[in-house]
Amino acid sequence: MSQELNEIFLKDYQAPRYLIESTDMHFELHEQDTLVRTRMQVTANVDGGAGAAFELFGHEDVELCRIAINDQVLSEKDYQRQGEKLIVKSVPASFLCETLTRIQPQDNTALEGLYKSDGMFCTQCEAEGFRRITFYPDRPDVMSVFRTTVEADKALYPVLLSNGNPVEQGESDDGRHWITWEDPFPKPAYLFALVAGDLEYIEDSYPTMSDRDVKLLIYGEAKDLDKLEYAMASLKNAMRWDEEVYGREYDLDIYMIVAVDFFNMGAMENKGLNIFNTSCVLAHPKTTTDAGFQRVEGVVAHEYFHNWSGNRVTCRDWFQLSLKEGFTVFRDAEFSADMNSRTVKRVEDVALLRTAQFAEDAGPMAHPIRPASFIEISNFYTLTIYEKGAEVVRMIHTLLGEEQFRAGSDLYFERHDGQAVTTDDFVAAMEDASGRDLSQFRLWYSQAGTPELKFSDEYDPQAHRYVLHVQQSCPASPGQATKEPMHIPLAMGLLDQQGNDLTLVNGETTLVLDVTEAEQSFTFENIQSRPVPSLLRGFSAPVKSHYPYQRDELVFLMANDSDGFSRWDAAQKLAVDIMQSLIHDHQNGVALTLDPRLVDAFRAILEDSTLDKAMVAKVLTLPSEAYLSELATEIDVDAIHHVRNFVRKELAQGLESILLSVYEACELAGEYSPDAASIARRSLRNLCLSYLMATEEARYLALAEEQYVNADNMTDQSAALSMVAHSRFKQAAHKLLERFYKQWQDEALVVNQWFAIQATNPEPGTLADVEALMQHPAFDMKNPNKLRALLGGFCGQNAINFHMADGSGYRFLGDRILELNKQNPQVASRMLTPLTRWKKYGEARQQQMKAQLQRILDSDGLSKDVYEVVSKSLA
Repeated sequence: MSQELNEIFLKDYQAPRYLIESTDMHFELHEQDTLVRTRMQVTANVDGGAGAAFELFGHEDVELCRIAINDQVLSEKDYQRQGEKLIVKSVPASFLCETLTRIQPQDNTALEGLYKSDGMFCTQCEAEGFRRITFYPDRPDVMSVFRTTVEADKALYPVLLSNGNPVEQGESDDGRHWITWEDPFPKPAYLFALVAGDLEYIEDSYPTMSDRDVKLLIYGEAKDLDKLEYAMASLKNAMRWDEEVYGREYDLDIYMIVAVDFFNMGAMENKGLNIFNTSCVLAHPKTTTDAGFQRVEGVVAHEYFHNWSGNRVTCRDWFQLSLKEGFTVFRDAEFSADMNSRTVKRVEDVALLRTAQFAEDAGPMAHPIRPASFIEISNFYTLTIYEKGAEVVRMIHTLLGEEQFRAGSDLYFERHDGQAVTTDDFVAAMEDASGRDLSQFRLWYSQAGTPELKFSDEYDPQAHRYVLHVQQSCPASPGQATKEPMHIPLAMGLLDQQGNDLTLVNGETTLVLDVTEAEQSFTFENIQSRPVPSLLRGFSAPVKSHYPYQRDELVFLMANDSDGFSRWDAAQKLAVDIMQSLIHDHQNGVALTLDPRLVDAFRAILEDSTLDKAMVAKVLTLPSEAYLSELATEIDVDAIHHVRNFVRKELAQGLESILLSVYEACELAGEYSPDAASIARRSLRNLCLSYLMATEEARYLALAEEQYVNADNMTDQSAALSMVAHSRFKQAAHKLLERFYKQWQDEALVVNQWFAIQATNPEPGTLADVEALMQHPAFDMKNPNKLRALLGGFCGQNAINFHMADGSGYRFLGDRILELNKQNPQVASRMLTPLTRWKKYGEARQQQMKAQLQRILDSDGLSKDVYEVVSKSLA
């Protein structure tokens, strides 16, 4: 890229010079173009100052047909366009601004702004998509009430939707119709939404805690109506939960969700009209896995919870993105924990954090949860903003406790309702409600990287005294060479030699310690024998922890720790320690031998019928190749893959009889249900079968094929398919894959699973299969869901094949990035992630990955999205 792109800095923030009191929009939807008339009532902002030029933003593809101030049409000498800016040189302190723009939604492959998806008009305006619709002061701290009229051909688009409540509608003699929507709550432009299409819907209602009846509508294609009921049930559960836990009531008369197949994100919280990726709203036992059901439940809740934590109170600028996303992810995680297994939910969230977010923290795009700068805001919809942001909110919850946290959230919503605010405002509300000083804690918002805690301890048997020493540090990250000590809540317990929790302070067996210094010690008196520490219970802080556990101590914690997360964590640590030793052996040509303590520990877990089956499945799942790679100083892809396969096979052979017994005992009779207990049985059953398949014995192939044939749900069917497809039984795999496609070829989301299963196949030759599948009639390069399934599956989840020694995987991704850069820059930049970690690999792979990044950087017409990621990766 020849030119440098402007970097935007948080320190340069200035309040808007003009505010929009009201916005009236009229859309004329046609097949060749769309006309948008926008009327804005504008007033000077006292804080920003009057008398300055009026700045609006609009994408270069938006045609400006007319602009008028107080009904006086401006000539070209009265304004100028500078990139995305439209600057009106002279305006009064209060005025009416009217624009007419022309856009081509049918040609909008970026899927931002207004575009067409399978013949349906829809929008995605976060973060700056509204600029692809019209010229507007498009920034989150400019909030306005909206009145929107949508006009279209009634035969083609019988359903016309926008934000708020419907207030007027009518028809014209030429076959067109229109409807007007009013949203009485001020919102920034990024929350605007519009949908026009031939859709069906299911309807329900919800009585709020103040006895208002809210109409609930979920829209989709006619063929998908039977897949919407679970989303509706999840929505009602979320509405009830938010009232009971946070006292938050829904505020409009109608709440709508629309399922869209072409969508860059998971879903969008547009006020009163949530637009969802089909993968996050459609659910049916025949076509959706248990994980899919849980995703629908979580995402529906997340977008609903945004009504308060994001819409009623929004972010002042995009640097504050985690204000709404981190808080809302924490809220939806707590909701899912209450609906299902709290421990399993915590384990799943931490596994994602440790594997992907910690890697992000250690990479070239590392940033605090409140970034200091960016070139393209779309690149900062990251795991750091969402998942680490949620962990920061969780830490405040841990420090304050349930009651004071609720008081803080009540104060936050009351104090800032209808405002665009900052993360400092959120923390201040928590401080004011609780009386707790969180000044040092604020470093979590401004410092990047994953803090590390190193523990040591000592025990005095004469004094019956146990002392725990803690050292904290945080590695350097881009732009931050040194870090200040953080305020880290450390939840911990102590176990006696019999495996019982010791009582610590105030009768508690779990104590939250405030780690605030670089080095700190904590003393415990009246400890009768040397205890085994249980550290970071519930993963009380997003940190890496290092305590010199012996393997026998980890086995002891696996068997006895009262904290479910810690039992899983002990199993992970034991497996990691053993596998890292085996990786070293493999690299040095030493014959591999599995430590029998892992087999015995796993057997003990399988034999304990009192344990939650979902938890058993999590404990017995080996650390992933991605997590082992994150822990490695230098990633040896081949050694990690070889060792993990070796351990799986050894465990399978050592536990074969009990695995088969548990598999048979977990069979479920009756109709499918996505309840927690049923999901638990299926997860353990399929884990057992996956281990049995690792033995590579033909009888277990027959067992997997039998499960596939008899399955009455997608969870069991796709699990069996994946096991066979990823096995050495090539002929059986080919037949089953053909059979699966033939059965489900009309279900787009199931076909995406079919793509993903083949893309993640660790067997040799997968790249050629992926390239062939790109020519398959079911694949569409313009559909983000299919891109994520096939390309994302191969490049991001199939390390052994993506990192082939000849560099072909890297070249493949480089070609796709250059293609996607012109089509959908947002998706292109996200697909780049596997190449950005090049510094973690050996010299040969480093050079090959860098070469692809440089090739991309040197290409013409690079988007801001891709340029920022590539340039920072090569810095």
